[in-house]
Amino acid sequence: MAEHNEAVAYPVGLRLSGRRVVVLGGGQVAQRRLPALLAAGADVVLVSPSATPSVEAMADTGELRWERRRYRDGDLDGAWYALISTDDPEANRAASAEAEARRVWAVRSDDADAASAWTPATGRSEGVTVAVLTGRDPRRSAAVRDAIIEGLRDGSLTAPHFRPRSTGAGDGHDTATGHVALVGGGPGDPDLITVRGRRLLAQADVVIADRLGPRDLLDELPPHVEVIDAAKIPYGRFMAQEAINNALIEHARAGKSVVRLKGGDPFVFGRGMEEAQALAEHGIPCTVVPGISSTISVPGAAGIPVTHRGVAHEFTVVSGHVAPADPRSLVDWEAVARLRGTLVLLMSVENIGAIAEVLVRHGRPAATPVAVVQEGTTAAQRRVDATLATVGERVAAEGIRPPAVIVIGDVVTIGTGTGR
Repeated sequence: MAEHNEAVAYPVGLRLSGRRVVVLGGGQVAQRRLPALLAAGADVVLVSPSATPSVEAMADTGELRWERRRYRDGDLDGAWYALISTDDPEANRAASAEAEARRVWAVRSDDADAASAWTPATGRSEGVTVAVLTGRDPRRSAAVRDAIIEGLRDGSLTAPHFRPRSTGAGDGHDTATGHVALVGGGPGDPDLITVRGRRLLAQADVVIADRLGPRDLLDELPPHVEVIDAAKIPYGRFMAQEAINNALIEHARAGKSVVRLKGGDPFVFGRGMEEAQALAEHGIPCTVVPGISSTISVPGAAGIPVTHRGVAHEFTVVSGHVAPADPRSLVDWEAVARLRGTLVLLMSVENIGAIAEVLVRHGRPAATPVAVVQEGTTAAQRRVDATLATVGERVAAEGIRPPAVIVIGDVVTIGTGTGR
């Protein structure tokens, strides 16, 4: 984009791969501009008696050729583009004149008005290059660029993806190639989803959401996006997870961009791998976007560090959705009880009484501090403190309900009071 000024520039993208580019001067300007020229595949020749350590390193590794001398007439012979940035004004003027005579587009760091080209403020996000020109106001160019890049990254500025189409097998019709992203939405606060997750969400055609995902983000979606509550998918003869897998496959096969929005991280008690495996079996591309896990973020939001110098050198995360006495349990509760560090329990509200009892029976002191944090990071967050001896009764008396994270250990008493 370009703003109006006395001499309006014509924006264009230069394809410099394999083409000679001459850089005059090895100072800070060259240091900033060289990485982009090298990334474009340019055949860069640096002419300068000296260079910054970073520029010298580029030469030492063979990324560019360095002629250690001052500019002289003829250096721009065969060049497609020139960056003139020496500390000698006379040399800059002479090089600029040579560029004009040889019809080489040239940028001047000391006098933009005397140059035949201007360098825009540029940035990249997910394969998109943004270039902004505002004439003689480079700071405004940078500010506009930053605003656009930030919007692309956080999903507040979106444009539809026109995905390539491939020929469908057997029916003679074109079908779009669909894609699924397994996105970890974080612990509940919509601001705690990753930038990449938010961007993919904004680009989705279909969103299949868990009830534990950041629900407020769904209100931001455009009206054309189909939002499916995973808890309400008709299961029929299938188990719930099979039905979710089938929904992901069905919408992706229809050529849609699908986001599976999950609470926390997809691979932390989220059954994300089961979904990824089902998609792989059907040849459907899948992207996994890690999320901020509630195992650390919820205690942190309540002012509880899961580790602390001199108190806990370890923390262990355990799912308590299956009671200790249940034959389906895969947890060695006796071994867990012997650990001296912090225990973080997920999905354990229903079984916390039995879990506390077995921990005490196998050696964990009954007076060990416990904190139960319900709906952590959200406006409804609340914390209940207890001990292993009292936590079962306290949870019942306070009416604690899922989702809640339970923290067991001396770190509970260290809290800073920064929680909600």
